[in-house]
Amino acid sequence: MDRLRQAAHHLHVATPPTRDRAVDALRALAILGIILGHWLVTALVPAGDGTLRTTSPLHHMPWLAPISWVFQTLAVFFLVGGHVATRSYTSARARGTTYPQWLHARLSRLFTPVAAVLTLWTVVALGLLATGTDLDTIHTLLKLALSPMWFLLVFAALTAATPLVLRLNPVWPLAVVLHVDLARFGLGAPPSLGWLNLAAGWLVPYTVGAAWTRGELDRRRAGWTLLLSGTAATAALITWAAYPASMVGVPGAQVSNLNPPTLAAVTFGLAQCGLALLLRGSLRRTLRRRPTAWAAVALINLSAMTVFLWHQTALMATTATALTAGHLPGLHTLPDNPAWIAARLAWLPVFALALLLCWAAFHIHETRHPRAARRTRRNPGTAFTELSKAAPQRTSPPRPSPAHPRLPENPRAEAVRHA
Repeated sequence: MDRLRQAAHHLHVATPPTRDRAVDALRALAILGIILGHWLVTALVPAGDGTLRTTSPLHHMPWLAPISWVFQTLAVFFLVGGHVATRSYTSARARGTTYPQWLHARLSRLFTPVAAVLTLWTVVALGLLATGTDLDTIHTLLKLALSPMWFLLVFAALTAATPLVLRLNPVWPLAVVLHVDLARFGLGAPPSLGWLNLAAGWLVPYTVGAAWTRGELDRRRAGWTLLLSGTAATAALITWAAYPASMVGVPGAQVSNLNPPTLAAVTFGLAQCGLALLLRGSLRRTLRRRPTAWAAVALINLSAMTVFLWHQTALMATTATALTAGHLPGLHTLPDNPAWIAARLAWLPVFALALLLCWAAFHIHETRHPRAARRTRRNPGTAFTELSKAAPQRTSPPRPSPAHPRLPENPRAEAVRHA
């Protein structure tokens, strides 16, 4: 324990004072929110025909919808992603780095950890097919395991468009979402039109992040404006426009706020962005005063892609392994009563342990230097030392405000560091 405290203190001292620790904290909070949200609202239940099907406590207990307001933090992912990407691109351009070089570096590192997930689940799917497992069960498992991939594809597309959206006002993609929803729900347009919002909807917080880079959101008034207006708009849409109260998809529901994003999801995301901007000051102060908290935030950021890509696999591995002991409460039983919630909360540490095992096996794919990753795997405390050795570089700021150095510079981890 003393070694970990010393390593945390070393990291704290080694971190440049120009680094905005609030950015890393917001990314870490968004990651944890998504993981806990999935673990709380995803249930794999054996059906009568021997197959596995996905269900949710939100379907059986709609009054739990406020849980989704806490744990659906994707907008914070895109807010931070837009802020960091626009800073990175502006700095790269000032150094003379070309756009293809900048984009190749970010996307190649972004998708490297994906190969391990795809390889493992290809082997698992082939094994299940060989043993005669029902196709519906295989489809259910693959859909859960690979569901984080959609986020990476959208984030990659927005990253590629960074030079185009560098100065784009968030009002424009918000207007697209508004008109698409008016066409879908008011004029009877085909539901497939809603998939335009997959890009436009997440472009809204991404461009808010770009506005943060430009210094347009430095005053607290900007955060309060986003928080209050976003909250009021979301409440109005749920109350008077019949949008779902849940901010995540619910199996069996006619309309999902996420697939594709609706106007309610986007206004809710704007409220989240406002809250995130308001928290920046307190997060900076806390992380400067508490080296152990800063070390924890930094460690989560180093492993962001790994935990994001493997958290659903950890849930399914626990569920499948526990089937040997019968249908256990909170794991294999129908999530239709408060007792299930209490039982599921008790399973969260087990899911975390399974995720830790996945991290130990696969986090090497998220590390630039494999030799350093092996040292970290043998001694977790070394992660802090490796992080402090990363020598974050000061970047040329796009304006007189301090730049946001990277710790370490790892574009793929920024993808989930965000949700």
